[in-house]
Amino acid sequence: MTPPATAPAGAALSPTDYLKQVLTARVYDVAIESDLDAARSLSRRLHNKVALKREDQQPVFSFKLRGAYNKMAHLTPEQLQKGVICASAGNHAQGVALGAHKLGTRAVIVMPTTTPQVKVDAVRALGGEVVLAGDSYSDAYEHALALQAEQGLSFVHPFDDPLVIAGQGTIGMEILRQHKGPLHAVFVPIGGGGLISGVGACIKALRPEIKVIGVQMRDSDAMVQSVTHGRHVQLADVGLFADGTAVKRVGDETLRLAASVVDEFITVDTDAVCAAIKDVFIDTRGIVEPSGAMAVAALKQYVATHKTRGESYVAVLSGANMNFDRLRFVAERAEVGEEREALFAVTLPEARGSFRRFLEVIGSLPGGARNVTEFNYRISDAAQAHVFIGLTTAARGESPRIAAHFERHDLKTVDLTHDELAKEHVRHMVGGRSSLAQHERLLRFVFPERPGALLKFLSLMRPSWNISLFHYRNQGADYGRILVGLQVPASDDAAFQRFLAELGYPWVEETDNPAYRLFLQR
Repeated sequence: MTPPATAPAGAALSPTDYLKQVLTARVYDVAIESDLDAARSLSRRLHNKVALKREDQQPVFSFKLRGAYNKMAHLTPEQLQKGVICASAGNHAQGVALGAHKLGTRAVIVMPTTTPQVKVDAVRALGGEVVLAGDSYSDAYEHALALQAEQGLSFVHPFDDPLVIAGQGTIGMEILRQHKGPLHAVFVPIGGGGLISGVGACIKALRPEIKVIGVQMRDSDAMVQSVTHGRHVQLADVGLFADGTAVKRVGDETLRLAASVVDEFITVDTDAVCAAIKDVFIDTRGIVEPSGAMAVAALKQYVATHKTRGESYVAVLSGANMNFDRLRFVAERAEVGEEREALFAVTLPEARGSFRRFLEVIGSLPGGARNVTEFNYRISDAAQAHVFIGLTTAARGESPRIAAHFERHDLKTVDLTHDELAKEHVRHMVGGRSSLAQHERLLRFVFPERPGALLKFLSLMRPSWNISLFHYRNQGADYGRILVGLQVPASDDAAFQRFLAELGYPWVEETDNPAYRLFLQR
């Protein structure tokens, strides 16, 4: 199906032409001039001055209402009377819905079925008529074109329209006005390319010495591939973690502009984006969506690659429409993304005292001991124990050195820090039934998160008792919740009660728990 005509007739617009459109864009009926905030913590860590363009502050928590409203404000009264339609993963949809409400016109919004519910609810709350269709923006777009033809609606493209591009370009104008002193680079996330086309055209028309750096997810890099090949490259599939930029095919006009105004492209992965979401939170106490944090992830990657110091950068935080449930995943992956945590599979002798000796090996790591962030183990073999362990790290790239240290102490080790299966699934699956777990008692403990808490537990245990299961994950609180299986003969019950009393940690026995009996007890 052929897209609706969006590019102007005649010669293609130059950055200077776009600058004129930016200067006359109608965005401030609905949008605000968002803050340009100094990221002080991130700046100190990177030894460069970092500022964040806070498009998460917009009324719909995204930059998208700028371009959407600018397009709609230029429609004729007759067009507005019939109504408008768009396809969007959510943020553009909210901009169209808000703009339509402001202009008193009907808005039909076609959204992928994968859109987070928070965005669907937000569009409906603004008066938009939501139609769910397809798994990605491109699928929803095709359905929107069909509805447009059927109902005579005006199509408001999320990125491939000069008026939309000019509306987004007002962000570039604001950055140049707000930023005092030299500016070396502006980092901009890319989905279909409307944001970087507008921002890039504005910046290059006024300050061509400033680098414009485009950012895409590695699994949604249609713009990078298209510019590299000099033609449109349509992706067969896109990753959905950063759903706001999950576009299979970029626009005709945005590809033309990006190829001329973008100095460099950077692709980032999911873990790096999770770490960037945390970085933004630390500096702003705000939570941006994955697409909104991509620019920060790329900025960090750029500094690490080019070893820069003392330069000034701006990262555009494009939106904050985060599905709350996704925060669980983000928090889990942020430490690995920043490489503040390393994950390993370590093989120990299945013998009493091995656990304690392993902790001593951890304590002897060069540069000092590391905190244990995770420890998962289930007895399964009479000779060997396989443990899944997470450790804090002092610097990037440290996990191979830690693995080598374990190997020098005759501990077979596999570095899982960058293993997607391990991070996504295996860490939650260590366990199961075991025929070796005789006389097992299952207890939930609350350990204080301080050095020596685990060592105290091991020191007070009788040497004849064996740990048959151990599950722990640091949750960032002052106390850690730990599940422990202990093989304690019935004849030792009195001694076991004395052990628990002397230990002094809160505990609950779960030996009769039905979930334990179904999934862990043989």
